[in-house]
Amino acid sequence: MNHLGNTTAERVEAMMSDVKAWSRRLAQVCGVKTIEDFNRRVEDGTAADVIHVTEVLQARRIAAMADEIAQRGTVRTVLIAGPSSSGKTTFSKRLSIQLMAAGLKPVQLSTDDYFVNREQTPKDENGKYDFESLYAVDLDFLNDQLAQLTAGKQVELPRFNFETGLREFRGDTLTADHDTVIVIEGIHALNPLLTKCLREEAKYRIFCSVLSDVPLDGEHVVPAKDVRLLRRILRDSQYRGYPAEETIRRWPSVGRGEEKWIFPFMGEADTLFDSSFFYELAVMKGKLRPRLEGVGKDLPEYDKAQQLLTYLDGFTSIPDKAIPPTSLLREFFGGSSYKY
Repeated sequence: MNHLGNTTAERVEAMMSDVKAWSRRLAQVCGVKTIEDFNRRVEDGTAADVIHVTEVLQARRIAAMADEIAQRGTVRTVLIAGPSSSGKTTFSKRLSIQLMAAGLKPVQLSTDDYFVNREQTPKDENGKYDFESLYAVDLDFLNDQLAQLTAGKQVELPRFNFETGLREFRGDTLTADHDTVIVIEGIHALNPLLTKCLREEAKYRIFCSVLSDVPLDGEHVVPAKDVRLLRRILRDSQYRGYPAEETIRRWPSVGRGEEKWIFPFMGEADTLFDSSFFYELAVMKGKLRPRLEGVGKDLPEYDKAQQLLTYLDGFTSIPDKAIPPTSLLREFFGGSSYKY
């Protein structure tokens, strides 16, 4: 992480050590260190136990964050950031449930609703709208509303109309009580400029991402970034109608935006949340394979599609019915009990 300063890099390294310790504990509890181990559990019919234990341990980790937020007593805003296909939306919903269980009143704000009007959106070096830019968000307006909310005042919330490219007001109002916690999820959530009006002790910051490579065997892994790409291919295909080659084509640009706008602020986080599941590609394999096989040999994205197919070959498929409706994985292939 050469884009981080030494002190920040050390902080990130320490938080990553905690993530790795959690992964080791999970492997120990489940008796699964590699996908080869998990495949054997599929074959002997005990894979469901591994899935259930993983979900429970992840829920406990989210509950611990909620308890820490409640115990601090000063937190008015929870900020959740992370790169594409990290599961931030479902994570924010699951955390909100745990915050309610801890006696708080979470309300969610979307930074998308604070976009500047389309004609004011910054443009990139190619003259195209740069929706990934921090300055695609109306920072002054967002901070003004956050300041009013944390002062106990009522605000009328905006709604951004993506068809017209304009901000609208539809009579939706919000007042924050003393036990209200505003949950903000978005790629810029950890950038200090996004919430410059708030005192530091009023913020709790979480960086959510796929932070662990998937060990196929003792020598080979599926890199975490490719796990996110596979998640995005499936989600783009199911919900946006994009073919796999289109998602693969856009992926380098997505990565450049993440390096510029997201990862430099990773060290601002109070904690990291690893949203990975070492068996997730076993669940998504059946849906992903035909999409990747549809990438033609004449396309520039063919080689990457073949590499991703090679990864999938290492997994024994399991049906998605094995995954509970509250799982973060449901964000990518459907069947979630949460509304999006």
